[in-house]
Amino acid sequence: MTPYVKAWTENRITTVEFFHPAGNSLPSGLLDQLAQTIDKAGKSVDSSVLVLQSGGDRAFCAGASLTELSAIATIQEGEIFFSKFAHVINAMRQCPKFILARVQGKAVGGGVGLVAAADYCLATHDAAVKLSELTVGIGPFVIEPAVQRKIGLAATSHLTINATEFESALWAWQKGLYDDVFETSDELNQRVLDLARKLAAYDPEAMRQMKRVLWEGTEHWDNLLLQRAGISGTLVLSEFTQKALTAVRSKR
Repeated sequence: MTPYVKAWTENRITTVEFFHPAGNSLPSGLLDQLAQTIDKAGKSVDSSVLVLQSGGDRAFCAGASLTELSAIATIQEGEIFFSKFAHVINAMRQCPKFILARVQGKAVGGGVGLVAAADYCLATHDAAVKLSELTVGIGPFVIEPAVQRKIGLAATSHLTINATEFESALWAWQKGLYDDVFETSDELNQRVLDLARKLAAYDPEAMRQMKRVLWEGTEHWDNLLLQRAGISGTLVLSEFTQKALTAVRSKR
């Protein structure tokens, strides 16, 4: 049950897997490891495609660590914490290889950001999504550019405002967040493997150039996402947020 980020490469497919016993939530240490691992895999000459997945068979990612959010004491600490989500999204954006996301369960908050930052996403029918940030007095500021790029302003607004409600995997597929949705994990795993194998056989330079084209217009995200981290880092210190985080933690 120890948190981890690990990666392995087989047949030019690099799998990056993260795990945390609290619903695959993401404390700062895991975020650092995830960004570094994606960056390293992107530079490796031994692989042509990345698969991003989480451990276990339940939640894909519960988002930010509530324990760590509650411990933030200064604006600087808040900015540093949320900037780590910015670093992960930018690492995925800048990776010269296509990233396939394997989503076996629910994605909340920052987990939705990971899904949106992937180049192609495959999920099961259990993979409902929710942006819950407003319920604790912050907002999905850092991940919003990635989410809006994928599903548009209207759907992003819907998820953000309906912060207590999960939307189904079917909804996410209809909006373009998911590319494929499957009934079972076995079907999901087979399709991820099949697609990864196909991509691994393609010309790496062609895929690199294609990814650059697909992400045109996001070059300013290096600065934008850090600015957004500053907004979240300030809001997390509010009395409303501190009370809300305490209430949420007391229910667990």
